[in-house]
Amino acid sequence: MTPYRIFSARGEALPVVASIPHTGVAMPAGYARRLASDAMRGLPMTDWHMAKLFDFLPSLGVTVIAAEVSRFVIDLNRPPGGEALYPGRYETGLVPRRSFDGSEVFADPPTEEETETARRGIYEPYHRALAELRARSRAADTVIQLDLHSVTPAANRISGPLANDIMLGDRDGRSCAAWLTETVREAYLANGFSVAVNAPYKGGWITESGGRETGVEALQIEMSWAVYLDPERPGESSGEPLFDRAQGRLRTVFERFLPAAVERLRQG
Repeated sequence: MTPYRIFSARGEALPVVASIPHTGVAMPAGYARRLASDAMRGLPMTDWHMAKLFDFLPSLGVTVIAAEVSRFVIDLNRPPGGEALYPGRYETGLVPRRSFDGSEVFADPPTEEETETARRGIYEPYHRALAELRARSRAADTVIQLDLHSVTPAANRISGPLANDIMLGDRDGRSCAAWLTETVREAYLANGFSVAVNAPYKGGWITESGGRETGVEALQIEMSWAVYLDPERPGESSGEPLFDRAQGRLRTVFERFLPAAVERLRQG
């Protein structure tokens, strides 16, 4: 299986990389039969159609890497050793055993050997490629990394029903400078989105690990499915008017904050 796709910036490339780690749906042959239910075979933890939704980013100068493989095989946004990312809070893990609502994911879970194969063949190549894109995209020794996600608005083991459209996560101020979070927040607000910061999503491993790297400003952008999809049938509704309207609104948001953020980045 191909672990990821890269969509290169067109025209003038900005010092900005976008990662979309949970949009993949590919699984090894026979894997779906090992899932616990038809509900799990519907891949309910997928960030549906995100590569399509953000297909405008390369035209704005942003390089994008998007996963091809389902997070049920291995979760690219969790620590590679499987340690807790949010100590004391419900988590779904490197290879999820339970879904967001606590349902069993597998009837026949992957073995340790299968997990190690996925780590070497999917997880590590994705993270190497993302690191290479950050290095290639740097300007004045600094780069912005955006990690793009979407999630059901329904209540689950992590939170109650989502109260906001957009949830920005900077690991409680550790992964990027406050000006970047605020610049992005203001752009979403200006285009009619409701926005929360570090609640209930603070950013995952990609944001945490990227933000530890010198010269990287890393921010996670989580979005409710309700912004662009029918939450009752998310896998089927990418060609509908809501999707197209949302894509236009999101493009306007990025057109607003990218120039301001890059200018601030270049000023140091």
